[in-house]
Amino acid sequence: MFPKIQQNDEWYKENASMITSFDVGVRKLLILGREVHVYYVTGLCDSAFIIEITKVLVQINDNEVEQAKLKDIIENRLIHQQVKPLRTLDEGMDTILSGLIFVLIDGEEVGFEVDVRMYPGRSPEEPDTEKVIRGARDGYTENIIINTALTRRRIRDGRLRFEIFKVGERSKLDVAIGYIDEIADPGLVEIIKKELTSIKVDGLPMADKSLEEYMVKQGFNPFPMVRYTERPDTAATHLLEGHVILITDTSPSVIITPTTFFHHLQHAEEYRQSPAVGTFIRWVRLLGILASIFLLPLWLLFVLEPQLLPPALQFIGPNEQTNIPTVIQIFLADLGVEFLRMAAIHTPTALATAMGLIAAALIGQIAIDVGLFVPEVILYVAVAAIGTFATPSYELAIANKMIRLMLLIGVAAFHTPGFVIVSTLYLIHLVSLKSLNTPYLWPFMPFNPNALLQIIIRPAVPSAKSRPSIVHPQDKDRQPAES
Repeated sequence: MFPKIQQNDEWYKENASMITSFDVGVRKLLILGREVHVYYVTGLCDSAFIIEITKVLVQINDNEVEQAKLKDIIENRLIHQQVKPLRTLDEGMDTILSGLIFVLIDGEEVGFEVDVRMYPGRSPEEPDTEKVIRGARDGYTENIIINTALTRRRIRDGRLRFEIFKVGERSKLDVAIGYIDEIADPGLVEIIKKELTSIKVDGLPMADKSLEEYMVKQGFNPFPMVRYTERPDTAATHLLEGHVILITDTSPSVIITPTTFFHHLQHAEEYRQSPAVGTFIRWVRLLGILASIFLLPLWLLFVLEPQLLPPALQFIGPNEQTNIPTVIQIFLADLGVEFLRMAAIHTPTALATAMGLIAAALIGQIAIDVGLFVPEVILYVAVAAIGTFATPSYELAIANKMIRLMLLIGVAAFHTPGFVIVSTLYLIHLVSLKSLNTPYLWPFMPFNPNALLQIIIRPAVPSAKSRPSIVHPQDKDRQPAES
């Protein structure tokens, strides 16, 4: 930082685009005969705070006379709870472009960062993909400050840590690592910090998803290696288990690490009901997920090889004949449902009802009447689609759909051997996956009977006395030992 404020001003004009960018500005004040500059970005700052701070700084002229102590006077008069001295222009530029203000004093080699951020965004509201019948209606937003506050509101522990990093040479994306000290595995925390600091890229405009690809090296593996949630209560629950969360600015989704395949099968609704009801909901959901993967391939296998069916199930199979092979009908109907899903995402709300009517007419009754599909194909494709929508994790649902298509191709090409081979490869692939050194199929492989029982049956909260061993928590006990 230059001692002459005009040199600093010229540096910011050149490097922070103060001349060409209308929203990057400076308010120049004259206090006790010395220039004081306040740098800001319009739209990211709370103007009311800046006006109040400016008023207080100007009043120094009326109440103080000692010019030599101007730096200390200004530091004391910056009326905000977060004031931090900075000594480099680069740090100051990052501060300005992040929505804070930077105060420079002529003749001083230190400036002051004041956090007056007010990012544009929405208020906390219930996430669309994680709704519950009973429970909290607040959800994460695109503001990292609000998200950390929503989490800390549920865990009022001084050992809850939020360490912030800036990722991206140009984007300077704020990423906060959240964990509970004395519970989370220090080795896991260090691995995540190392992965974050090793990211060398100009920017991560897609925020958490781009960050995930750097963290877990996913490649072309379709299965999600981290869990996303927009619910603060879900994130708080995992923090208390010993997980580490990643909160990225501009994204309403929080990353939970490490996770296994079975983490993606759980939903907050199971824990907002009694253990018996929660267990029932879990079993129904698991049944739907299994149906989304195996129902269509098994039905096609029985159509191609009806001799596999016992006499009591001989009714399974198409009762009508068409000129289009059954396997082609299945692919057309399955891809048609996928077209509908994509269209629903891009269709404005006002037109969604009309699109639903058109889809029901074209892919439903009319397609059957003209002989394009037999009714049984529509039935089983619809059940598989419902199972896909019942999957709590959107990423896992899409991965399961890809596996279903591969099973259909295997059955169509090789019948029973094809089904067995693709199913075996599917299982081997899941067994080989690791998320941040965590086996993906734990507790099924490696086998842990107690943990597997808690996945099959939703346990009562008082009975959950220990944390999951897979995250290697330092404090294994969730409840104090009885004396």
